[in-house]
Amino acid sequence: MSDWIPNEEWETIVDNVPIVSVDLVVECPEGIVLGKRSNKPAKGKWFVPGGRVRKGESLEDAVHRVSMEELGVNVEICEKLGAFDHFYETSEVGGEKHYVAHGFRVWTENSVFEPDSQHGHLATFQELPQDTHEYVVDYLEEADLRSFDRSRV
Repeated sequence: MSDWIPNEEWETIVDNVPIVSVDLVVECPEGIVLGKRSNKPAKGKWFVPGGRVRKGESLEDAVHRVSMEELGVNVEICEKLGAFDHFYETSEVGGEKHYVAHGFRVWTENSVFEPDSQHGHLATFQELPQDTHEYVVDYLEEADLRSFDRSRV
C-alpha cells in the first residue's frame, strides 16, 4: 500500500513495472545507520533508510526528503553508488516486487535519529548486526566500506 497512490493503482504498478527508489548508506561519527524494518519488504531485517522516488522529483531531492522522513536529519550526498535491482517475494500486494534502487552514500554529523513507522529501531554500527539484509552488504561493498565485518551476515 502507498500513502500517496490509491491501492488499486498501486497494485497495478507493482504487478507491471519496477519501482524507482533511493537507498541511503548513512555514515555518521558513530558508524553506519541502519533501521530494523517493521514492515514488508525485509521485515525484521536491518536495512538502510530508503524510499520511492516521486514523479518530477530528482534522485537527489528524494535522498534529502527520505532522510528527513525516515531519520529526521539532513544529510550531505557524498557519492552515488549506482542502480541496484532488488526483488522481494514478500509484498503487501500479490506477486513479486521489483525495485530499481539508486544507492547513495551520505554523511550527517547527527547521532540522534527519529525513526518513522517503517523502522522499529534505528542504530549505528561499526560491525554489521546478525540480521542485516543481503542488499545492505551490496551497498557497503560498492561504497568500499571494507572495515565492516560481513562474516556475521
